[in-house]
Amino acid sequence: MEAPGFNLQQYLDRIQFSGAIELNLEGITKLMRSQLFSVPFENIDVQAGKVISLHGDDIVDQIVNKNRGGYCYQINGLFSLALQEIGIPHYYIAARPLVNPGQNAKTHFGIIATIEDEDYLIDLGFGGNSIRKPLKLSETDTEIQHDYDTFTLVKTEEDDYLLQVLIGKEWSNLYSFDLAPQRWIDFKPANYYNYSHPDSFFVQNLIVVLQNPLGKKIVFKNSIKSVINGVSEVVSFEEEKLKAILESEFKLKNIDF
Repeated sequence: MEAPGFNLQQYLDRIQFSGAIELNLEGITKLMRSQLFSVPFENIDVQAGKVISLHGDDIVDQIVNKNRGGYCYQINGLFSLALQEIGIPHYYIAARPLVNPGQNAKTHFGIIATIEDEDYLIDLGFGGNSIRKPLKLSETDTEIQHDYDTFTLVKTEEDDYLLQVLIGKEWSNLYSFDLAPQRWIDFKPANYYNYSHPDSFFVQNLIVVLQNPLGKKIVFKNSIKSVINGVSEVVSFEEEKLKAILESEFKLKNIDF
């Protein structure tokens, strides 16, 4: 993806990143978490019936200039621009979401980055179950703690990778992927499906997620869920309060339903 309008310092200001960016695992983890804790995962424009642009400058304008969020193509796309600017080698992958049953297409977009000669999965755009640090591909069948969430990578019989999260005492499948590099244009059909098809989860449901070091906040339909130290609380709200909640709890601006 290209975005002539991308400015690294403006991006760093948007995600409240301070200090120098170190080109090692610790530095990229800090950068990833800064964006994850500042830029919400959200599909507000999908719910408003708008076309979701994959043009790089449109993504930068929405998230950096307008203080909005986005879903996987926008959020991970923006992070890819930052990795490109600081010189971290990476490429795109297509992943098959497995949260909902059925024959799901490969509509999710992730990043494989090489950091200190190791390959890592980077993904800031899987809603409430996003990983919070780069995930080393060589560490399969290992429980990996990200704050209060536990993940694991499994190699399948087809030699794909399967990302799972521990919910209670059971492992839940998030998505599968292989390492075939994708081009940015390869995600246009999936993006079109996600924002326009009546069967799309994003067309059917409003979801807004903002991660924080102790947990996350999630708006789903007409309720807000707060997770702190692994403990959840859900509160329902009236529709007319939605915009105020998005502005106060998720720091979103320029919301247009």
